[in-house]
Amino acid sequence: QRSKARGEAVLGQAAQIGTLDLTVLRPSVIFGAEDRFLNLFAGLQKVFPLMPLAAADARFQPVWVRDVAEAVVNGLNDDATIGQTYECCGPEVWTLRELVTAAGQWAGVAGGRGRPVIGLPRALGRLQALALELLPGTPLMSRDNLDSMKLDNVCSGQAPGLKALGIDAAPLSAVGPLYLGQRGRQALLDRYRRGAGR
Repeated sequence: QRSKARGEAVLGQAAQIGTLDLTVLRPSVIFGAEDRFLNLFAGLQKVFPLMPLAAADARFQPVWVRDVAEAVVNGLNDDATIGQTYECCGPEVWTLRELVTAAGQWAGVAGGRGRPVIGLPRALGRLQALALELLPGTPLMSRDNLDSMKLDNVCSGQAPGLKALGIDAAPLSAVGPLYLGQRGRQALLDRYRRGAGR
């Protein structure tokens, strides 16, 4: 979050001296068919019988990647957006615990129930994040991720949102099941429908 703020400040300075036409988009966490967000939670639940979760009560306002892409295009095509900052959030606020639970349910894990989510105390959460940092590859969670979740990742309402760019943001509850369900109960039902000629 600090690096994003510093980057925005540098760009803002360039815009002030007239060397850059700047429109700032501030998205919450972005979800979509190939994301490393809900897909990760769903995948982990296929491996582990329960989900120990740091920062389980952290709040997010997930935004669909398609809506963010449309915001970029609309910003580029409308000079009135120059010098403006837009908050890009979906219409629903979720806790991390709710997101993990929903990902498991939508992916059809444990018969569509998802795995039990166990919220960890802060000290154990930091220990979990440290252990995940030490694993090879891109860490699933880091202490920086954990620190960033001390602040809710939701729109403040202090800046215009996606509606100001002509976008009605899609809710995660409508889009998430469509792409996660391809691997779970939704896909099974679709196969039955196709088999019945529907």
